[in-house]
Amino acid sequence: MGKNLSIATISLLLVLASTNAQQVFDVKSYGAQPNADITQALTKAWKAACAVAGSKVVISAGAYKLGLVTLLGPCKGAIEFNLQGTLQAPSDVASFNGKDGWVVFESINGLTVLGGGVFDGKGQQAWQKNKCNEDKNCNVLPINIRFNYVTNSIVQDITSKDSKFFHINLFECKKLQFQHVTITAPADSPNTDGIHMGSSSQITITNATIGTGDDCISIGDGNQDVTINQVTCGPGHGLSIGSLGKYQNEQPVSGIRVTGATLSNTDNGVRIKTWPSSPSGVASDIHFENIVMNNVANPIVIDQNYCPNSQCSNQSPSKVKISNVSFKKIRGTSSTKEAVNLICSKSVPCQQVVLSEIDLAYKGGGGSTTSTCANVQPAVSGKQNPPACSNKVI
Repeated sequence: MGKNLSIATISLLLVLASTNAQQVFDVKSYGAQPNADITQALTKAWKAACAVAGSKVVISAGAYKLGLVTLLGPCKGAIEFNLQGTLQAPSDVASFNGKDGWVVFESINGLTVLGGGVFDGKGQQAWQKNKCNEDKNCNVLPINIRFNYVTNSIVQDITSKDSKFFHINLFECKKLQFQHVTITAPADSPNTDGIHMGSSSQITITNATIGTGDDCISIGDGNQDVTINQVTCGPGHGLSIGSLGKYQNEQPVSGIRVTGATLSNTDNGVRIKTWPSSPSGVASDIHFENIVMNNVANPIVIDQNYCPNSQCSNQSPSKVKISNVSFKKIRGTSSTKEAVNLICSKSVPCQQVVLSEIDLAYKGGGGSTTSTCANVQPAVSGKQNPPACSNKVI
């Protein structure tokens, strides 16, 4: 655990550890052995632990094979999942029978996941079969770790490795904290987002180290009150809000704070992206501050024409309304000449956008960085390298 834990984190840990005598449920007591499949043993250990107020499921050091498993609550009280070893997923996607999650934590209040262990998704075979860049209706691939309806919980000191798809996915979670989480996959592994979240609130991600083949962190619709602090990102596609506006009835995104991040050799930096021809939507109160870019392509982006691999219609502009967005104290080097690219919607231009203390030097030879703006008039203060909106698109 880090030295600078917040008061909220300490309070949460004290609540989760409030049971004086945690009962320990070691999977080896249920037949688990290293280098063997422990799916049944873990399922039995979890079920027994969940029925007790104040319990701990332990997977000790060693490598263990694990099929898809749902660790379901609600439990009698706070419960700890203590992974000290390495869990290995099946390599063959067919063994998941179309399911979209490998290890699923669901409907749990007061969960702690820790122990320094590894969730190894064994994604190499699946990446070769991934057609999502070509087909938006591609087959679903399993996510390493899913948190569904998890509240008042903390995840710390674990590693997610080589997921077949997203590494960690949050859905309808509340008051969930991530501390010192490591996520790793090769730069060319498709759709291996580090942490993706939807319809969640009061989420905190601190001191994470993430390097994947897609977004280090992606924030979908319906998220509110998300704090991301001291995250290291790269390789990958950067830190993204969105993409938004792809589906009907998406919920607003608001209250997003990203501070103290360092991005290195990523395809994008900090980014808000929405689809053209979208239904109406809202993204507001989004702030990026004190961020270092090391050889990052497209360090600062608002892209309301987001359309990867020509999978959409550009016939009408995005209807997602972006407002109250700030980029402050962002510095370092850009691998592209265009370092700031704010392309907002003609239908609903961006409002209350702030650029303050921007200093991004071009890493390549010949010339300095540039800035392009469309349908936005940002408020500017402090140093501006590149000069704000030096290129304007009508």
